[in-house]
Parts: sequence; structure tokens; C-alpha cells
Amino acid sequence: MIPPIARRFVAGETPAEVLEHARQLRADGVKSIVNLLGEHYHDPEPAAEDAAAYRRLVADIAQADVDGCISVKPSQVGLGVDAETFEANLGDIVATARDEGVFVWVDMEDHTTTDATLDAFERLVSEYPRMGVCVQANLKRTRDDLERLVDLPGKVRLVKGAYDEPADISLKGRQAVNEAYEEHLEYLFREDGGTVAVGSHDPRMIERAIDLHGAYGTDFEIQMLMGVREDAQVELARDYEVYQYVPYGDRWLSYFSRRVMERKENLVFALRAVASAGV
Repeated sequence: MIPPIARRFVAGETPAEVLEHARQLRADGVKSIVNLLGEHYHDPEPAAEDAAAYRRLVADIAQADVDGCISVKPSQVGLGVDAETFEANLGDIVATARDEGVFVWVDMEDHTTTDATLDAFERLVSEYPRMGVCVQANLKRTRDDLERLVDLPGKVRLVKGAYDEPADISLKGRQAVNEAYEEHLEYLFREDGGTVAVGSHDPRMIERAIDLHGAYGTDFEIQMLMGVREDAQVELARDYEVYQYVPYGDRWLSYFSRRVMERKENLVFALRAVASAGV
């Protein structure tokens, strides 16, 4: 059972719980990106099991009364085994999503996974354009990756980056990452002919995206995590397309710990929610 303090960030342990959360979000005008918790598998069996769980989840989303899609971590579906296992499992998920008409996001993990993730995305998105991939502004390579991605179908989600990467390949310091994020954001709005996904809770970046939309006319959506600035998500959804990244599953402890470690404000949000609920 997930304790109340963690339920701020995790929708539940079962598909039924996460779909119910997605229905509640839809009532507030917010859409859902559903993620089954799990990562860093080095054996093919758990990777295959989670890939099968994702295929079932896709079918559930297609049949449910929700505005939802899925997001998959490469190391969860086989990248920790080898690139071939990863692409085969992801390809099976995408094939089910194509049959059901469900959008598929591919998460980005640390820098050691970037090339394999982008390679698999490039091959699969040519067959099923209803896909998206995440890139991280804190990596020095990101502008080159964006130049590759803007010519492909699908969407790009731009985030600041949560991994502590080596100094020779990444930017250090909040200001440097913020400047890179804004530069990459403008590049996407200027050059991408599809939809830009703004993965940020930072009001400055969201306002910048709104301004860039006005300047270039490029479609965009805002993506935020469950449990962070949820009032703002509902408010923004009155005027813009907003998605909440909604994790679920029994591997919630490591995810919750990472959310708290990333920003101390997240723990404050969780504690306030528990206190206001009287639990």
C-alpha cells in the first residue's frame, strides 16, 4: 500500500487506479501521460513482463474514458539487456499502440542511453508518427539532437534534465541550464513543424513558450509531473493543452525518493497535501 505522502506523486499500484486518476484529470481539462514504474532491468524476463504490461495498458487506455497516452523508459523494456531487446520490446508496444490509436512517448534516461534511444525512436516513428521522445537541455549535445529530430515525424519533449551527468558533456549550474533550455525552446518553435512539448514546471519557461507560440504559431503542449503545481496545471488547461505525467505501479519507492531528492519543495508539497487531507 502506498502511504499518503507518496500518493501525492504516484497514482496507485494498479491500472484501475491510474485510469481512475486519469478520468479525474480529464474532468479538470488535464490530459494524462501514464508511466508504469520500473527501470534498469538487466535481465530479459522483467523487461518482457513490463513490455507486456504496457501493451495491456495501451488497450485499457483505448477503451477507457480518458485523454491519455503512455511513456516508456528504455531501461525498463530492455536497453539494460541490449539495444536489440529494447527495440524489439518497444516495437511490440508501438505495434499495439498503432492498432489502438494511442500515443507513445519514449522517456530519456542518462547520457549512456541517448544514442540507442534516439536510434530506436527514429526507426519506429517512421512507421507510427504518433510518437514522441524526450531530450534534456543540460546535455551539450542537445542542439545536434534537436536538428536531427525536427525533420522527423512525432513530437519532442524538452526538459531541463534530472541526471547528474559528467561535467565534460553537460552544463552545470541553474543559469546555464535555463539559458540552454530557452535557446532550445526557441529553436523548436522556429524549426519544428509539429507540436513542441514543454516539459517544465518553471513559470518562466512556460511563459516563454506562450510568447514563442505567439511569435511563430507553432503548436505546443505543457507537461508537468503529478504532485507538482497541480493547481497551475488546471489553470493553464483552461487555455492550453496540458498533460500530467502520471506514474503508477508497485515500484513506487525509488520514484518517490527521486522526486523528493530533486527538489526539497516537492516534499513540502507532499506534506501540505497530507496535512490538508487530515491524514
